[in-house]
Amino acid sequence: MSRISSIKAVLFDFDGTLTKPGALDFSIIKKEVGCPLDQPVLEYIFSLPEPDQSTAMGKLDRFEYEAAALSTPNEGAEEIIDFIRAKGLGVAVISRNSLKCIQRALDNFTSIGLQDFDFIISRDDAVKPKPSGDGILLAAKKFGVRCRELLMVGDFIFDIQAGRQADAVTVYLDSGLTALPDDLFSHYTVAHLSELKLILRMRLPLSTGKLPNDLLSPLLNQLTINDPSVLIPPGVGDDTAAVDISANDTLVLKTDPITFATDSIGHYAVLVNANDIATSGAVPRWFLMTLLFPPGSCAKEIHQVVHELHMNCRRWGITLCGGHTEISDAVTRAVVCGSLVGTVSRKHLIDKKQIQPGDRILFTKAVSVEGTSIIAREFPEKLQKLGVSEAVIEKCKGFLSEISVLAEAQVAAQSGAVSAMHDVTEGGLATALEELSIAGQHQIKVDLDQIPIFPETMEICELLRLNPLGLIGSGSLLICCRRQACESLIQAIEQEGISVTCIGEVSEPGDGIMAFQDGMPITWPRFEVDEITKLFF
Repeated sequence: MSRISSIKAVLFDFDGTLTKPGALDFSIIKKEVGCPLDQPVLEYIFSLPEPDQSTAMGKLDRFEYEAAALSTPNEGAEEIIDFIRAKGLGVAVISRNSLKCIQRALDNFTSIGLQDFDFIISRDDAVKPKPSGDGILLAAKKFGVRCRELLMVGDFIFDIQAGRQADAVTVYLDSGLTALPDDLFSHYTVAHLSELKLILRMRLPLSTGKLPNDLLSPLLNQLTINDPSVLIPPGVGDDTAAVDISANDTLVLKTDPITFATDSIGHYAVLVNANDIATSGAVPRWFLMTLLFPPGSCAKEIHQVVHELHMNCRRWGITLCGGHTEISDAVTRAVVCGSLVGTVSRKHLIDKKQIQPGDRILFTKAVSVEGTSIIAREFPEKLQKLGVSEAVIEKCKGFLSEISVLAEAQVAAQSGAVSAMHDVTEGGLATALEELSIAGQHQIKVDLDQIPIFPETMEICELLRLNPLGLIGSGSLLICCRRQACESLIQAIEQEGISVTCIGEVSEPGDGIMAFQDGMPITWPRFEVDEITKLFF
């Protein structure tokens, strides 16, 4: 697969792109200076001898300045500039107009001005105007980026021609006034400037961690599932796929990589996958592994990881069936990608779309069991320097033994009262509840006062300035159960020595989290990446 360059700066045409189209009617000025209608007015004027050229240019300047005084911001123009600035990207203007006219038009904008652009390339600059790509090359040089890292946005043929000539990524803003010829290809075509947000998000470098849900959703929507045996297809919040293999048996499929933990990586790899299999009511059966090790790794290290995987599979009654091992400079430390298959009878398959208003939301153990363990195992010296006692660090390391949800998932599945289960993983409880809401197609009410957090987790998170609600949390299980079965299910899980708390309930159809604290509504936190990435990267 060829590498797609990320976007580092955005270059806008001005008139008709950042301003509303229609302010400039070039047929009027062309008639005034004697330019044929099928010729560009600027090139025509440059072709005139003196003093005719100066006279015609003066008329053009007056015409464009009068239009600039009457121009208004295009819909969404100021918002997209703010968005680009917030993302830390460069932003500039390249126009066939004069700088004076651009400055005058910007006076009509509300929230942005000349100071919001890194620079402006106008016809006053000693560079060939569009459709030449020279101005794009100059912009790339000023930004210090490659042309393929530039996004050129414009509403006219010349904008796209200039961008393509310079090898920039082009966006044609189709205002309905002009059309691109059939032989001119633009990378993107949009009808509104707000559509640039998704284009930019798709071309910006991703932070380390899971693909954000708003980018994952359109990716999954591209997948066409025509096989009627697929009972649970790919979807945001659906961490497993379910496949009907006979009249009574169903395969449940799962894959997940382990990228953060280097200590006990085999333990994590097996349980992170097995936990998700268990949330569907299935029994984990067959495990496949893909192991990636950086150059310099030795055979002993690889043997140790495989042994750990094998022993943990045996512990939970899972068969390690095989896989693939590779040394690659694509990674800087060991990465284990596990694929696990489980089975469940069709009638006992738990599908998150079964949830109903009034269902209670149960939460086992406490927030960020896994994250606390990883931090204690990976950063003990850092924690000691911050004042965490050795006893607390050792206790947190021991949380590793708590990252399985197989026991409580089995009890819940056998109760017959469960409508959904969801394992809390990357992005913590905050992301897990959001995914559960999306997959279950219902809103969820949550009482923050009821969410349990180990004091050790709270101490570590406060010292490291991490939000425990966004910290990776395998070991905790979200269970949706019918209201009338809530108390009996809590008792059954507690009889297995597992703590469990009712933290909320399912509300009306839709999606989203309604959070309350001290009886007052609060904003539910969202995390594009897991809080633990702040420590690793």
